[in-house]
Amino acid sequence: AQAGVLLTKEPVPQTVPSSELPMKVYDVALNTGPDSSSGLATAGFRTAKYLPVEWHQSNADLYHKAFTGCELSEQGRAEAKELMQHTAVSAQRTQQASTASVGQRLKDIHFCKSELQRMIEELDAETDLLAAQKVRLERALDATELPYSIATDNLQCRERRQPPDLVKDEVERELLKEAELIRNIQELLKRTLMQTCNQIRLNRDHKEVCEMDWSDKVETYNIDDKCGKYSNQCTNIQFHPSSVKFEESASTQETWAKFTQENIQRAEREKVASINLCALIANILHDISQDLRVQSAAVNEAFAQRCEELDDAKHKLEHHLRKVLKEIGDQEATIAALKQAIKDKEAPMKVAQTRLYDRSFRPNVELCRDEAQFRLIGEVEELTESIESLKKKLLESEHSLRNLEDTRMNLEKEIAVKSNSIFIDRQKCLAHRARYPAAAKLAGY
Repeated sequence: AQAGVLLTKEPVPQTVPSSELPMKVYDVALNTGPDSSSGLATAGFRTAKYLPVEWHQSNADLYHKAFTGCELSEQGRAEAKELMQHTAVSAQRTQQASTASVGQRLKDIHFCKSELQRMIEELDAETDLLAAQKVRLERALDATELPYSIATDNLQCRERRQPPDLVKDEVERELLKEAELIRNIQELLKRTLMQTCNQIRLNRDHKEVCEMDWSDKVETYNIDDKCGKYSNQCTNIQFHPSSVKFEESASTQETWAKFTQENIQRAEREKVASINLCALIANILHDISQDLRVQSAAVNEAFAQRCEELDDAKHKLEHHLRKVLKEIGDQEATIAALKQAIKDKEAPMKVAQTRLYDRSFRPNVELCRDEAQFRLIGEVEELTESIESLKKKLLESEHSLRNLEDTRMNLEKEIAVKSNSIFIDRQKCLAHRARYPAAAKLAGY
């Protein structure tokens, strides 16, 4: 602000105006005749009397000197008065201009100080937001440890499946994708966290530079404000002749303005970088949360489908086992019946062979190949063939029974394998996956 100051003294003139010098008056040597004592080098004082002409001339000279002195004095007084008025006005005008210049300088300093303060507050606010995002990144990074441990634990648990269920199925492929996704996310979060720490450090460095510049301007503003309030009536003013000089290290108006402008521009760039980084972090955390939840849903769906397939296979195996068990029972009954049938053929065989034996003792011509003999031989052959057929069928039935027993054992073993696989996938893996963190926790909240 420009402050008007009234002066009680006229300003000091910058230069002294030139004036004509009075003419030098030379005394005319009078009374140089024979009766005078002029020219006596040895005379310490004049002993001869002055002539009337000399007396009048002396008075005239005194009058002239007095007049000339008064005229010169009057002229000098007029010039001094004019000079005092000129210097008073000039001093007042110069002081007013200086005060106005100091006031303008105060405006410039206040504007720069306000801009620096605004930038400091904005940079501090962005740094706080970035610090909050840094905390979210750290929480999100910690939250990925549980999904990774779940995925690796699921893979290790499924390694305990028994052949032939130890297959690289869709569940394993999805679990491997999940583990790889989590590792990539962890690397991304670590890089982003490092970038965030660097940006926070840059923000604080530029904030410190702006604060130092702001502090200097506050001190300068107070000094210039104090200088702007000085007046000729102040009691705390005094001479400081040594201060009338330019410091060698002093900056110019251009370098002063450029210094503050560059500080503000650098801080503005870091503020924009912080805003962009905060937006990037928010997008990254949102995306990784969604990606992990989507992959987790895919793994759970694969588990559900696999468990359904295992349940279906187990039910079919149990159904076939029931049929095999029933068939085993029937086959055992058939074998027992075959054995009984073979045993039942022993008595008719004995009867036929006994008849043939007894008839072989018929005497002479009575030992005839009659119809009875042919019939008995045919009966024995028929019984023999029947017994052979029954024995062959018995062997086939016993072989079939052994195959059924092997099938039963294989079915029971496969059912046990399926039960173990279902237990691992449903009771171990899916139960462990129930602890999967929520989307908000994965996003760093």
